[in-house]
Amino acid sequence: MSKNPKAPALNILFVMYDQLRFDYLSCAGHPHLHTPNFDRVTKMGVRFTNAYVQSPICGASRMSFYTGRYVSSHGAQFNGFPLRVGEHTMGDHLRRAGMSCALIGKTHMKADDAGMARLGIDKDSIIGVRQSECGFDPWVRDDGLWGAGPDGLYDQKRSPYNEYLKSRGYPSENPWADFANAGIDASGNKATGWMFANADQPANIREEDSETPWLTREAIEFIKQAGDGWCAHVSYIKPHWPYIVPAPYHDMFGPDHVPKPARHAMEKNDPHPIYDVYMRSKVSQAFQRDDVRDKVIPTYMGLIKQCDDQLGVLLDFLDDTGRMDNTMIVLTSDHGDYLGDHWLGEKELFHDPSAKIPMILYDPRPAADATRGTTCDALVEAIDLAPTFVETAGGEVADHILEGRSLLPWLRGETPEWRDFVISEFDYSPTAQCAQLGLAPRDARLFMVFDGRYKLMHAEGGFRPMLFDLQKDPQEFDDLGKSDRHQEEVDRLYGYLAQWGRRLSQRTTRSDADIEASRGASLRKGILPFLVDGTEVPEELTALYRGKAGKSFIED
Repeated sequence: MSKNPKAPALNILFVMYDQLRFDYLSCAGHPHLHTPNFDRVTKMGVRFTNAYVQSPICGASRMSFYTGRYVSSHGAQFNGFPLRVGEHTMGDHLRRAGMSCALIGKTHMKADDAGMARLGIDKDSIIGVRQSECGFDPWVRDDGLWGAGPDGLYDQKRSPYNEYLKSRGYPSENPWADFANAGIDASGNKATGWMFANADQPANIREEDSETPWLTREAIEFIKQAGDGWCAHVSYIKPHWPYIVPAPYHDMFGPDHVPKPARHAMEKNDPHPIYDVYMRSKVSQAFQRDDVRDKVIPTYMGLIKQCDDQLGVLLDFLDDTGRMDNTMIVLTSDHGDYLGDHWLGEKELFHDPSAKIPMILYDPRPAADATRGTTCDALVEAIDLAPTFVETAGGEVADHILEGRSLLPWLRGETPEWRDFVISEFDYSPTAQCAQLGLAPRDARLFMVFDGRYKLMHAEGGFRPMLFDLQKDPQEFDDLGKSDRHQEEVDRLYGYLAQWGRRLSQRTTRSDADIEASRGASLRKGILPFLVDGTEVPEELTALYRGKAGKSFIED
């Protein structure tokens, strides 16, 4: 275990945006989208330029963030897959270090109800709530996406955001669907955000009542009453679809601000079978259309602009209340969004628009002064945040459980011994693509290995790998896995994957220190097997077994 007992316990503001691309920020070089508050944190801290999620889908990625473990370690490999009861979480680790851990917003957590019932855990108890809320103490949880259809509401749980909208006078049983996620067209009809054609309509809601400002206010109310020594996970629902945003953000950007899609005709020439079925999906076909991109992407940018403005509200609050000097700030995302790049929509595969994320850290302590306003190109994984937070709280990093590595050395300007590659996984067994390929669910698994230059995608089920050289082909157009000319690189990356696959991930009840301390314990208790005459061990261990014998009970 590693320990930093001298590190003072700070507050941690852990901000996550849903489906925010790494390159849709001005600090990352976007040519049209100005995000001064993301830039503000970047100038105060470090922007990590090679940060990758452990799975390019909401639920699995977030469970890795929250447990500090790879997807195949925690097992919650797709949206709606429960995180098994008893899995250690960020909240568990931080509470042991004396820091509270609260949730404000989204987790995409699915509770292991069957596991809790098997163990007799009351869901309304403190431990039951934490097991249901991914280890957090919920201030307010709302995962968004309160859809309604012929079968009723998508999720029967109460939506705090919907209840807020009702209290503000929006006349609907589901005002998220009818107002926050809908505009009004020229004929006075509802223009639902579920349809890309309506993406340029302003949402029929007062801007201050939309999701992002609402959650910002909830975060501020939490901080006001929290005292010190807290970690607050402020998890925004946006800029995740549905792509609709209230005025004035709905028309801040237009088709002239839409970057050309990063795609090439060569990608459709003999494509990998899994890539092929994803290119033919409904959402990918939509994002291959210029008219869709010209409506959706300006709205996506408007959602990000609103997120940036609300980040400014949070930062100003910290400044005005004197908390900026005692609060670590982390800005990140659970995955990206293809937006038509590589002929794809949504996320799920491993090109950078999907698997690479923004990662910006501000540490207020003087030890981080030397790195303020810098970038770091180290290969970073989402699971690195959990040990970073534990070390920040002054706790012990349980490295037999947590599989990431603390980022604090990089913030201090050090060059620690570091990883040679990053890993991401995707289990697509519940998807239509799995069915179209005729795969058994256990074979519908993908793995990414990236060493900073070469990126390999391995697919179970007997498929060839995909391979990209990001040094020569930074946009990932030329799949080198189509031929055997780069077999040496393929073999090397498969070696990394095999090395990772042999990691010790399930021995979570005993640390190395526990094991080392237990060696020889049975000897001290007088359990002395395999001795020839006792001289093999210190005399004190056999002292109680030597000397005059007691009364003899041996028959003549």
